[in-house]
Amino acid sequence: MKKYLLLITFTLFYLSSNAQESVKWLSFEEAIALNKENPKPILVDVYTDWCGYCKKMDLNTYANKTISDYINKSFYAVKLDGEEKKDIIFNDHTFKFQKQGRRGYHQLPATLMDGKLSYPTTIILSTDEKVLDKIPGYLDKKIMEKVLVFFSEEHYKTKKWKDFEKKFKSKL
Repeated sequence: MKKYLLLITFTLFYLSSNAQESVKWLSFEEAIALNKENPKPILVDVYTDWCGYCKKMDLNTYANKTISDYINKSFYAVKLDGEEKKDIIFNDHTFKFQKQGRRGYHQLPATLMDGKLSYPTTIILSTDEKVLDKIPGYLDKKIMEKVLVFFSEEHYKTKKWKDFEKKFKSKL
C-alpha cells in the first residue's frame, strides 16, 4: 500500500511540475474568439495521433519552459488535429473531415497548408488571421525560439529570415 501511495504522490508531483511549463492549448474557435477581443498572433500546431515527430515536439520543444512561457505570453496556441472529425467554422465557412483512403483529413488544416499535408506543421497566423508562414517538419527548441520571436515581434515586416537569424540572441 505504501508503494502505491508513493507512486501516486510522485506521479502527481511530476504532472503538476510539468503542468507549470506547458503550453496553454486552445481550440481553433477559442483562439479566433480571443483574438477578436485582444489581438495576438496565433500559433497552430498541426499534428496527428500517429505522428512520431509530433509527439517528439510535444516532449522536447513545447515542454521547454522558455518556449512554453513565450508562446503563452505572445500567442494564442492551437493544437489542430490534421484528421479532426468535428466541423470547424472559420471565416463564415464550415470546414469538415474528408474521408480519403484509410484515414482522411480535415479541410481546415489542408486549406491553411495549401493542400500540402505534412505532420507536424507549425502555422503562424497574423492578428488579422492571415497565414504568415507554414513551417513543415520537426522544430527543435532552438529553431522554435527564433520562429516565435521573428513573428511575435514582427521582425518579418522589416527583415529577411537570414538577416534576423544572424543577429538573434537566444535565451535558452
